[in-house]
Amino acid sequence: MSPSLSVVADNGAALIKGEANLSERIRRLQNEAKNLAREHILSLEAALVEVERLAGEIADGGDAYPVGIREIARRLAEESETRVQAMEAILRRN
Repeated sequence: MSPSLSVVADNGAALIKGEANLSERIRRLQNEAKNLAREHILSLEAALVEVERLAGEIADGGDAYPVGIREIARRLAEESETRVQAMEAILRRN
């Protein structure tokens, strides 16, 4: 006796469905990566704000701190503020 024949599902339809699921997964992972990157950027901003605060304290600390250190701290405070503002502007555009 010969084996009976049977109809099988169209694998092309399964591939298209799998591709759609893969595309959705890729979009989801890309969005997750962008959100994590944003969190990381916000952490950097918070660290720069803290650097700005500490540097400002040292810059205004008077004679307890050496003149060269106060000057470096003053510039660092200014640069940190500028960098945070630039980062915030870039994030607003994106």
